[in-house]
Amino acid sequence: MTNKTVSRPPQGGEWITTGDENGMSVPDSPVIGFIEGDGVGPDIWKASKPVFDAAVKKAYGSKRQICWWPLAAGEKCFIETGMSLSDDTLQAITSARVVIKGPLTTPVGGGFRSLNVTLRQKLDLYSCIRPVKYLAGTPSPVLRPQDVDMVIFRENTEDVYAGIEWKSGTPQAIRIIDFLKKEMGVNLDPDSGIGVKPMSPTASKKLVRRAIKYALDNNRKVVTLVHKGNIMKYTEGAFRDWGYELAKSEFADRIVTEDELVTDYSGKLPEGKLLLNDRIADAMFQQALLRPKEYEVLAMPNLNGDYMSDALAAQVGGLGMAPGANVGDSVAVFEATHGSAPKYAGLDRVNPGSMLLSGVMMFEHIGWKEAGRLIRSAMEQTVRDKIVTYDLARLMTGATEISCSGFANAIIDRM
Repeated sequence: MTNKTVSRPPQGGEWITTGDENGMSVPDSPVIGFIEGDGVGPDIWKASKPVFDAAVKKAYGSKRQICWWPLAAGEKCFIETGMSLSDDTLQAITSARVVIKGPLTTPVGGGFRSLNVTLRQKLDLYSCIRPVKYLAGTPSPVLRPQDVDMVIFRENTEDVYAGIEWKSGTPQAIRIIDFLKKEMGVNLDPDSGIGVKPMSPTASKKLVRRAIKYALDNNRKVVTLVHKGNIMKYTEGAFRDWGYELAKSEFADRIVTEDELVTDYSGKLPEGKLLLNDRIADAMFQQALLRPKEYEVLAMPNLNGDYMSDALAAQVGGLGMAPGANVGDSVAVFEATHGSAPKYAGLDRVNPGSMLLSGVMMFEHIGWKEAGRLIRSAMEQTVRDKIVTYDLARLMTGATEISCSGFANAIIDRM
């Protein structure tokens, strides 16, 4: 084994740095990190990288290029170095500021802790952003998938995903159960497993702030706080309350609440204003199916956001067509949102769409929107032409099934 987990940054590349007002200054040859990932990760990265490079060349000619920096994490890294995620890799991600990655394997039950959760907490990537928008031609289980155009902002560091839990029957679990009974008057089954659900105003407000800023910057008209506050009043209910507090203290001149819309504006949103409302989580799942046009930006705690992201992705073709990003104040990690699917590893078969669309998000993040638009439009044309990977081909009539790399090549041909 070797202790070396990070290579030298590529020659000729320049660092992305802090710009004015905490923004970014992006050079014409930025160093951007990539983590291939586990399972099918190498397959989808091998297919996606040429698409990214082709889009940059098509959009900007020789004026711009990405200097890709390979970073190590996951199973392959563990086999080679004995570490699934090293401090060196974390430091490299911090230096690069922008990274794109494939799926990383997390065992169910035992084994090591989720590397995705570790990345989010170690780097304070407090906002998981998942835009869900229908790509024309994609098979869908719902009647009007084109009505779905939502961006989910999911708090990334707290809630049950904080990983504070103790196994049934352990001394720690028994001690906590005894403490709750003696000190708090709470009676639990003595063989219970115990988990803690922390939620703070600090983290909640950071998430809601980013969601509102995104809506204002991207001409979105509605931000919805999604919670289960009718049951969990001091965590999920508090998330709702903290969200409204943040909006009123920092965006008072731009925000109209649902109550104000009725009492002060006769139900009509004034020009230049943003509607802030909230919905109970289970009701929101129903609304996402029945009335998706009424919702644009959703802000919610960690667990609800996980469920909602996948449920919305199913309406537009599944996780293979769902991009995502984990974003903090100084670092952004863009990622394929599906699992590592080890049984398909090395077969050049899976849909690279999730990573490709995450790349579109990455280009938007660094201000290279022209490259992002080229990828999305060419990908949409490829799907319209029914040239797709197996997961979509089996749901379409008259489709031409191609490989992972073949799908990528077809996209490049249509730029």
